[in-house]
Amino acid sequence: MKWVPKCLNADQKHQQSQLSEQDLEFFRRDPNDFLLQLLTMDETWLYHYDLETKQQSMEWWHSSSPRPKKFRVQKSVGKFFASIFCDQDGILLVDYLPKGQTINAEYYSSLLV
Repeated sequence: MKWVPKCLNADQKHQQSQLSEQDLEFFRRDPNDFLLQLLTMDETWLYHYDLETKQQSMEWWHSSSPRPKKFRVQKSVGKFFASIFCDQDGILLVDYLPKGQTINAEYYSSLLV
């Protein structure tokens, strides 16, 4: 696995370029084997809400009275961080970061063991 920082200096850019060329050469030799070994990962914040049921939001009003305005903006009850790992066949792992834990190389390494 190769970790790529977001802000690269000149040496890191050169090293990343060399690694990319190696990957491209590996792909040229055997595209099928390359795809079998390819693993991708993405991260996202997921928010959850306590929604009103239709019953909870019902109001009595006269047929001639104006309809009440409902605002859609609602503060989320909470959020959590998800890491999703995929290969050519689909999703391999979805991990939810425990509250209070820091994301670092050690955390990611523990996910892939």
